[in-house]
Amino acid sequence: MPDLPAEVWLALAALLAGWIDAVVGGGGLVQIPALLLGVPGATPGQILATNKFSSVAGTLTSSITYSRRVRPDLRTAVPMALVAMLGAAGGAVIGTHIPKSAFNPIVLVMLVSVGAYTLLKPDLGKETVLRHAGARHTVLAMLTGLTIGLYDGALGPGTGSFLVFTLVGLLGYAFLEATASAKIVNLATNIGALAVFIPGGHVLWRGGAIMAACNLLGGYLGARTAVARGSGFVRGVFIVVVGAFIVRLGWPLLH
Repeated sequence: MPDLPAEVWLALAALLAGWIDAVVGGGGLVQIPALLLGVPGATPGQILATNKFSSVAGTLTSSITYSRRVRPDLRTAVPMALVAMLGAAGGAVIGTHIPKSAFNPIVLVMLVSVGAYTLLKPDLGKETVLRHAGARHTVLAMLTGLTIGLYDGALGPGTGSFLVFTLVGLLGYAFLEATASAKIVNLATNIGALAVFIPGGHVLWRGGAIMAACNLLGGYLGARTAVARGSGFVRGVFIVVVGAFIVRLGWPLLH
């Protein structure tokens, strides 16, 4: 971890996470490693809950910004979000029982997977060409929403990216429109998980409040960046950030 006070480190991580999450998804790939490194005494439930508490501020802000500027397909986003919220609540129950020793290896695998996918699919999602129609389209959206929601509640890193890639690769949306819809679904999964984490007393409120404020600002700036500059520039930044965390978390596991 950089030689900074833990709260400063977490605030900077949350700001960057909010920005990245608003543009390409995957803010948890920044926040969860930051929490693992910055609050080493935290339990798995506290790490997951504090990440969700911070993330909900950024996803709410970016959802509103995207809805005003991009007009996401609500016929897909709303049913997908509803089932994803239920999945996230169930996943949150599972997440509190995952051993902390498993966190770094699991997060590392997700980092490598998302980073590799981003590198190998540079041209995906340039324009919307829906692959399915009618009920088939909606059912596929809901099934993937439920699955990713379950994962988001249990662990979370890369959820936004998985949602974007699903909307682009499976359903056929353009990258920017997929990101706008993914923010709505991700907001629902964060709320679903917090419905379990908050009553369970898992949120680290002081650190979470600082991170939430920074994540909110990052989410607002990120959504505006995505609309103004597109995905090319942010894709490069995302790869650099993911690569840095792969090195930081992977190096100790090799020794």
